[in-house]
Amino acid sequence: MRSLRKLSNSSSIGLSSASSFEESEDDFTGSDIESSLSPARSMCSPDDGTGNKSWQKLKTMVHWSPFVVSFKKRYPWVQLAGHAGNFQAGEYGRLLKRYCECEQQCLQKLMMDTLRPYVPGYHGVVQRDEQDYNLMDDLLADFDSPSIMDCKMGTRTYLEEELLKARERPRVRKDMYEKMVAVDPGAPTEQERAQQGVLKPRYMQWRETLSSTATLGFRIEGIKKADGTCNTNFKKTKHREQVMQALEDFVAGNTQILKLYLQRLEELRSVLEQSHFFRSHEVVGSSLLFVHDASGKARVWMIDFGKTVPLPVPSTLDHRTPWVEGNREDGYLWGLDNLVDILNSMLPQTP
Repeated sequence: MRSLRKLSNSSSIGLSSASSFEESEDDFTGSDIESSLSPARSMCSPDDGTGNKSWQKLKTMVHWSPFVVSFKKRYPWVQLAGHAGNFQAGEYGRLLKRYCECEQQCLQKLMMDTLRPYVPGYHGVVQRDEQDYNLMDDLLADFDSPSIMDCKMGTRTYLEEELLKARERPRVRKDMYEKMVAVDPGAPTEQERAQQGVLKPRYMQWRETLSSTATLGFRIEGIKKADGTCNTNFKKTKHREQVMQALEDFVAGNTQILKLYLQRLEELRSVLEQSHFFRSHEVVGSSLLFVHDASGKARVWMIDFGKTVPLPVPSTLDHRTPWVEGNREDGYLWGLDNLVDILNSMLPQTP
């Protein structure tokens, strides 16, 4: 078996996780999001800028052409909130996601857990162009022009370990101060204003208060509709009414789709409460992926495990207890409770 030692030990470079700690909680600019909306763009570009096609690129295009077309058509959403270049099309209804050791270990465990039907099927590590990828099922394979929503679950999007690391290396961040002021000029303290900078732990904790992450235990990261329109402007969607409006827009008033989503979430919640994997892991930065199409199909899956870490044995979490630093609670189930409650309230009330 080939060695994976060249890979960083626990670098998270998935959809909702970053390639290093320094990047993991930084905001993405509009241009970052725009450039990542079509992760297959470089793979299927017909021109190298000089009018000539390299043989390697042409060979790749010919070999992957049906999958590239499908990938471009179906995955403009795939990095609504992630780094560019992490995904590639795979064969036989599968998808390649750039290798992350933490995610690999989680997916391997999940294949043997009661949560298996609620996560992408996992098929090991493959290599393409000297880059390692986790090979997993394409969750959109059975959908035609689907509408998709990514909901990041939990009351925080950073690990306790990340806070500790940031405190070990305290550094006043001017870039984070500027982002803070751009969103809320009154947010910095007098000291932060004087030094024109903030410490990363302070920025990380402040940022969570902007969205429904703090108020509801989940936040909408992005929505892509069947007509191809994408919306990632949910950073300040904080209150229940705002979230409900976004969800109503996503399902376009389709009560049957709403009922299917609700049923799936209630099933997932029941399984989560029984899952050994879930009890024994701090689940941070993970999302629920909602998918439906015009045929009336609707499904929800758990995705993104680049920041899902095991607890010391025999520790467990209930995922509902409010987080106090040191208890490692992530609020995942509290967020799911709120999401279920909101969807329930959106259904027509029968006498």
